[in-house]
Amino acid sequence: MKKLRFILSLVLTVTMGAMAARAAAAPADASHSIPAAKPDVRPVARPAAEDQEPVADAKVAEMKEKEAEHGKLNIKETIFEHLGDAYGWEVPLNHHKRIPLPIIVKVKDGGWHCFMSSRIENGRIYDDNGVLFRVATDNLYDENNRKVLDDEGKAVENPCKGKLVQIVGAHQMPDGTWEGGHEVKLAVDISITKNVCALFIACLIVILLCLRLAAWHKKNPFKAPRKMRGAMESLIVFIYDGVVKPTLKEKAPRFAPYLLTVFLFIFFMNLLGLIVVFPGGANVTGNIAVTLVLAICTFFMTNVFATKVYWKEILWPDVPIWLKFPLPIMQVIEIFGIFTKPAALTVRLFANMMGGHMIVLILMLIIFIFAEKMGAAVAGGSAVISILFSVFMLMIDVLVSFIQAYVFTMLSTIFIGLAQARHEEHHKEEPAKA
Repeated sequence: MKKLRFILSLVLTVTMGAMAARAAAAPADASHSIPAAKPDVRPVARPAAEDQEPVADAKVAEMKEKEAEHGKLNIKETIFEHLGDAYGWEVPLNHHKRIPLPIIVKVKDGGWHCFMSSRIENGRIYDDNGVLFRVATDNLYDENNRKVLDDEGKAVENPCKGKLVQIVGAHQMPDGTWEGGHEVKLAVDISITKNVCALFIACLIVILLCLRLAAWHKKNPFKAPRKMRGAMESLIVFIYDGVVKPTLKEKAPRFAPYLLTVFLFIFFMNLLGLIVVFPGGANVTGNIAVTLVLAICTFFMTNVFATKVYWKEILWPDVPIWLKFPLPIMQVIEIFGIFTKPAALTVRLFANMMGGHMIVLILMLIIFIFAEKMGAAVAGGSAVISILFSVFMLMIDVLVSFIQAYVFTMLSTIFIGLAQARHEEHHKEEPAKA
């Protein structure tokens, strides 16, 4: 039961860490300067063309521009809209409506605000006791409410695009719309977004399955579980007997709770990402903040519980003296290697899962590309091939989901095992050589 409690607490710790990483990475990139405007403050926009009628809300103006270009397929925007995070969970077959999720933010020079994401859907401005919020515009605007253009004449993308911002200085028109004002980034944003909600769902699934398996073995100590309990036990035994125990030997019981938790957590997050509808569809392990937090957990487990022999090999390795003194060449290389290990874990999991989702999306978008360029007849013929390949890739992604969880756990086990080296193990081959 102690191991089980450790597993459950660690699952929640990983989840909260991933939430912190997501919150820290949210709108913090908004420090890009805006020509002739104050940093971090952007005017509420109007259409750039002079012959257009003024539009009260910049977000509404951008939505109208997108509707005017509905016949054009923006492949990049479509892909990253599906792969990115959001303040609501898309409803199947209707991405204009979302399942509302709680928004928790703190404004500069103000207090905390909490409301549901349905308040800011479709570019709406929400007035929360005199404080205005909305999702940031897609493009940057200058002090004259015109789009900021780059050297090629293209609109400059807003660094806070898709993030919640505060509107300061706006006034309400008689028709209920808002005019004027500036976008200001928030001080803190710890909203329960789609990815964060998916993390909690994955945690609950792992907790419930582990508790059910533990309860079964407590009531039936001499029977083998079946169905879902049997599958869970098979996964746990496979990882423990095939990866953890052979690598860590007598230290296996000490680190097994963490390693099994990481495996189950990643595996179920990967599987949920393959499901199209709620509670699936969130690209959690394709978010580098989540994979970074998991890699940092392995980093601390490796180095905090490392032996003296491990640190001796880092700070004073067994190499010729001129390689470590007076210039610490080997020490720099070894210390650099400490940080490349979590970096490799982060990028490997993130890139593989992001790539798998992107391939499926591109295969489906081929249908619409052919329809736009070559007509409905060619699109109909390509639809069969695209759908068959998409189904095949989804089946491959199920296998990849297991493989990536397995590889992350195996590498974490190897890194921890290298840090558990003892003096007698380090020199066990010297008597044989003598």
